[in-house]
Amino acid sequence: MRTVGFYDGDFSPDIKLENSKIVVLPIPYDGTSTWLKGADKGPEAILKASPNMEYYDIETNSQVVKEGIYTDAPVSEKSSPEALAKASEKKVSEHLEKGKFVVVLGGEHSVSIGPIMAFSKKFSDLTVLQLDAHTDLREEYHGSKFNHACVMARAKEKCNIVQVGIRSMSAAEKKSISPDRVFFAKDIHGNEDWMEKAISKLTKNVYLTIDLDAFDPSIMPFTGTPEPGGMQWYQALKFIRKVAESRNLVGFDVVELCPDERNKAPDFLAAKLIYTILSYKFMKP
Repeated sequence: MRTVGFYDGDFSPDIKLENSKIVVLPIPYDGTSTWLKGADKGPEAILKASPNMEYYDIETNSQVVKEGIYTDAPVSEKSSPEALAKASEKKVSEHLEKGKFVVVLGGEHSVSIGPIMAFSKKFSDLTVLQLDAHTDLREEYHGSKFNHACVMARAKEKCNIVQVGIRSMSAAEKKSISPDRVFFAKDIHGNEDWMEKAISKLTKNVYLTIDLDAFDPSIMPFTGTPEPGGMQWYQALKFIRKVAESRNLVGFDVVELCPDERNKAPDFLAAKLIYTILSYKFMKP
């Protein structure tokens, strides 16, 4: 049975990998989340919402779907977060070697570790840019260094990191942050002065990891740990577009959607976010 594809429709009912510039890789894993469960259902919800968008992106005057968007089979490893990281790193590396632009769909945030490892090996001078409510800088959590709370600690071992939208962390994590590379939600609210400063901290190549709890619960209520005081839609998009225009965005992930049948708007937001970022990446000068 064929996997439901991102943006299946008139342009891509039978899209082939070899004819696609973009690969969407679902990783439906929810093994380390510690409060609200359901992130393993996130990728499927995003995929099902995606065909309901318009092909045409007004802001960029483009239809990025024409570049070819292939949806791979989900990474099925669930035995441990360590095993998942190894399996997903291998799969992402295979696509990178073929020159594909890879988008990862989570799953909870531990799914980002394997892809980050793959990108750090493929691209020198890499920054992992994190949009998130939480720092995720614990060295170890609940007996694992590959827990969702440890994602950026693992990323920091491999490359430069910049964190945006942070509004929650443990006292222990405070010792691990780099103050000039963390842009707290309270400091970026209601202004744009921080954007160029954040971009100045990025290296040439950027991998973007987006925990959907970076957004305020008023527009993204269904995440594993929703935090008040988050980013709004156009604020986040303006910043991401600036990043895409000034740096080489090499790939990204979107994680932590916990879908709820009562409200499909968050599913659509996640799908629209992915398509918009792809539009920024592939827009013509």
